[in-house]
Amino acid sequence: MGKKGKKEKKGRGAEKTAAKMEKKVSKRSRKEEEDLEALIAHFQTLDARRTQVVETPCSPPSPRLNASLSAHPEKDELILFGGEYFNGQKTLLYNELYTYSIRKDAWTKVDIPNPPPRRCAHQAVAVPQGGGQLWIFGGEFASPDGEQFYHYDLWVLHLATKTWEQVRDYIYYNDVYTFDLDTSTWTKLSPSGTGPTPRSGCQMSVTPQGSIVIYGGYSKQRVRKDVDRGTQHGDMFLLKPEEGREGRWAWTRINPSGAKPSPRSGFSVAAAPNHQTLLFGGVCDEEEEESLQGDFLNDLYFYDPARNRWFAGQLKGPKAEKRRRRRGKRAEPGTADKQEVEGPGALEPLEVVREVVSEAGTVVTIKQVLAAPSSAGRPASDDDEDSPDEAGVPTVEPSPRSNAMLAVKHGRLYLYGGMFEAGDRQVTLSDLYCLDLHKMDAWTALVEADPENQEWLEETDSEEDSDEVEGAEGGGEDDEDDEEEEEEDN
Repeated sequence: MGKKGKKEKKGRGAEKTAAKMEKKVSKRSRKEEEDLEALIAHFQTLDARRTQVVETPCSPPSPRLNASLSAHPEKDELILFGGEYFNGQKTLLYNELYTYSIRKDAWTKVDIPNPPPRRCAHQAVAVPQGGGQLWIFGGEFASPDGEQFYHYDLWVLHLATKTWEQVRDYIYYNDVYTFDLDTSTWTKLSPSGTGPTPRSGCQMSVTPQGSIVIYGGYSKQRVRKDVDRGTQHGDMFLLKPEEGREGRWAWTRINPSGAKPSPRSGFSVAAAPNHQTLLFGGVCDEEEEESLQGDFLNDLYFYDPARNRWFAGQLKGPKAEKRRRRRGKRAEPGTADKQEVEGPGALEPLEVVREVVSEAGTVVTIKQVLAAPSSAGRPASDDDEDSPDEAGVPTVEPSPRSNAMLAVKHGRLYLYGGMFEAGDRQVTLSDLYCLDLHKMDAWTALVEADPENQEWLEETDSEEDSDEVEGAEGGGEDDEDDEEEEEEDN
């Protein structure tokens, strides 16, 4: 009887310990939520100190991703808003507004009173109504440790008067809505047919007939307890207004022909000339239970809705090889990835890898692909690969990346920033490239990446150590309970 009673008491002790831990976790969660709201309120207090519009010429913006880059509806300008940066320990959020003059090749920081709160991963669109408007929808604010998130609402920037206006609160649902710019009202759509499965990271574009194209995205599914598996969607849907039925829409799944992009997430899209949609880069992940590896891409594709066909973007200038950057692996100095060569007698481009060490001790690996010289059909040799002087002019092109910002103005594609990963490190970019979509000859680097500006702070074990100490202290209390129970049994 004594042994049985002892087991029952020990069982009650375990239940009591579990209840304490659950209460502790719930209390910590409430505190983190309160801290997040306090942090947002603090930033809003700082923003409220702005009383007038100040435009300051400046150097290019700091590295960031998940910002928005929009073409000004009236001027030869690009508008950059928001974004985030992760330095290895903390996530930094921005609500800065920058304009880039295409003709002057110059950046300007625009400080406007009462701006939207700091955010990233929002959507933005510029329209000519009312002298020009920039609409900012949704997005999120993350705590510095990246554990807590706060989702946002709808704002509009009146470009003529340079004033911000909050339209209404934002609540996120997995539905389809339209927003009327004249009446500033939302309308929920109930399309017929089978639409896309729930997902994030999909991209949208508009056809000349007013239909909406939805492509790609990412989602996770539970495969067993505490194990999720990600899915990169490569399907495509058309949301089309029904003829003769005003306000009624219908989903249709489409299967374009041609050279389709490989499944990926984190890609970027923009509206190209001739009512085409262009797609750039992204990352193709290979997800295991306890690891995540993938290839970062810098390829370019065009979708023609009139022909329902994909085309690979081929440059007419020096041939740009398709390049991939491996997630989870760091390139060794002096090594080069093997490139596939198409056609007999084609020379492989020479890939030069060098490491740059910043003042803070950060090591950044930079790759350059040197175009192969014209060979008149002769096969490549080891001597050719070992002779950088004979390799020709370096090919200028954006490095493989995901979450870049795209905008098209006067038939030119502008690409800004994004990120890639090297080992456990995330590299956030701030470079700016331009491509003439009519000529399709070569990329032009307007602002090159500066590895000296890259900051990366390694994670510390302080939180883990504190958790271990707390666990040890909690265990001591349980040990005392067990000793008391043993004394009672004796």
